[in-house]
Amino acid sequence: VLEVERRDSVAVVTISAEAARNAFDSDSMSEISATLNDLMDDSEIRGIVLTGTGRFFCAGADIEEFQRSIDEGIIGPLVDNLTSILHPLQVRMRTDPTILVAAINGAAAGGGLGLALACDARIASPDAKLAAAFFKLGLSPDGGSTWLLPRLVGNQTARRFFFNDETWTGGEALEKGLVDEVVEQENLIDHATKLAANWGKWSKMSRSGTKQLLDASTSTFFQTQLELEQALIIAASQTDEFAEGVAAFLEKREPTFD
Repeated sequence: VLEVERRDSVAVVTISAEAARNAFDSDSMSEISATLNDLMDDSEIRGIVLTGTGRFFCAGADIEEFQRSIDEGIIGPLVDNLTSILHPLQVRMRTDPTILVAAINGAAAGGGLGLALACDARIASPDAKLAAAFFKLGLSPDGGSTWLLPRLVGNQTARRFFFNDETWTGGEALEKGLVDEVVEQENLIDHATKLAANWGKWSKMSRSGTKQLLDASTSTFFQTQLELEQALIIAASQTDEFAEGVAAFLEKREPTFD
């Protein structure tokens, strides 16, 4: 299902063509979760680039598996299982110091869109197509899309995206704020890898703390946010990385964080 290529401190994870079309069956979703969690556990990996193959980044659920489960009367347990794999993975992606970059080469829909939204940055090719794709199935959204998308594009733009069942090209997604850059297909992975390496060069506490603080900032009172900032900066100040940062500043050189 997945191919992993290590480029120094960055791992490029490519979803195979077949899996990218129907990535969210039980087996492939479990493999995606296990692979990304293993890479986030690896202290030598500072960044992960997630991409697809051909026309698909990650098109979401296997609709044929949905039909079989409806026929067998087990659709509820199936959906429960899929979301129970995806959602904890996304929680970790939003807090882990590892920098995750979605290199959106093609169609990203449903839970596949949610996977891209959970990354720290999104770079799309002009061929990218981004869609929610829940409403035509009679479903409400999942994969964190109702929490993540409004924070990027605004609440009402997200509302129109869902209720109009819109599909955005890479360029449209850039205009809306869903993706950070649009890069030609042949340069997509190299560009995403450089971004992951650049953001991954900072200290572990800088990366994880900033992720947590930015996500918390839109749903906490100012006083609560200050308390969280205080707790995290006190913790960061007691690390070897902070000592290295101070020493590098005084010695007028670039810091080197392990």
